[in-house]
Amino acid sequence: MPPLQFDKEEILDAIDRVVHRTFRMDFNWDWPGGVAFYGVTEAYEATGKQQYLDLLKAWVDENLEDGLPRMSINSISIGHSLLTLYKATGDQRYIEEATKMAEYLKHEAPRFGEGVFQHTVNSETYQFPEQAWVDTMFMAGYFLIRIGSMLGRDDFFEDGLRQYHGHENYLQDPVTNLYYHGWDNINQNHMSGIFWARGNSWAALTMSRALSIVPVDHPSFMVIECSLRDQLSSLVRLQGEDGLWHTVLDDPTSYTETSGSAGIAAALLGCGRLYNKYINKAIVGILGRIAEDGTVKGVSAGTAVMRDAQGYKDVPCKRIQGWGQGLALVFLSSLISKKDW
Repeated sequence: MPPLQFDKEEILDAIDRVVHRTFRMDFNWDWPGGVAFYGVTEAYEATGKQQYLDLLKAWVDENLEDGLPRMSINSISIGHSLLTLYKATGDQRYIEEATKMAEYLKHEAPRFGEGVFQHTVNSETYQFPEQAWVDTMFMAGYFLIRIGSMLGRDDFFEDGLRQYHGHENYLQDPVTNLYYHGWDNINQNHMSGIFWARGNSWAALTMSRALSIVPVDHPSFMVIECSLRDQLSSLVRLQGEDGLWHTVLDDPTSYTETSGSAGIAAALLGCGRLYNKYINKAIVGILGRIAEDGTVKGVSAGTAVMRDAQGYKDVPCKRIQGWGQGLALVFLSSLISKKDW
């Protein structure tokens, strides 16, 4: 396999532009900021730039003044930033608030089946009874694994693993090894049955990161490793000519989408040299989507489980989105740190 081919200074410059553009956006305590700021934490850890941490700390501190808002699966995603702030500063406030989130998941978050989280959002209007969405693997499952490992809380850690295994059982197709966007446990189907790019990136990215936390001798390690291995071997064969992935993965008439592509490419980086030729194509494609002012372009808007493939193809991708900023930062930062996740 070829070596990774990129200009480190070009990547650092892109990271800097994306970070600063991200902080010119306005976020509530919800998943757009949760994913955006997770990317900022990755940028801080890869570059060591204190300014990135200071910007994040200022936002979190201001928003914690009134205490945590009503919680949902999606809003838990900002917990990732709390864990990094605690690790960097040692300030007990951050881990105390993060623990409240984990306790909410453990005791209050709706579940179905064998303890799998029902996907929930901060809205009284939109409810998804007994539905598993692949988004939850990032928003809550990975968070529980991180905080469980950090605090030595086996109850949090094992619950995070339960989410990985439950979502794999419900969502990973045994033929293609791709992940469906959602599962409706009441109707016992995958609803529209679509393999969505950003959804597959949630699964791939969080599984690749979990493998750096879960002990090799833990029985869950090989379950996650095999799920990721098979998923990635399918994903690389669906990469578009521009180095990105189509928003409906197996429909080349759908547009190539930046956030999902960045998450998938970041997961590929955890496989050593195996997928370098695909990553090199992704580097060119993703850098080409970053505007001079740091806006990540070509990012699909917030996407529920749509009715059919056309529904995904019709989701607009013209505006800046927090998850686009965040996932682009995850990929670029992973290039700089070049860790075997």
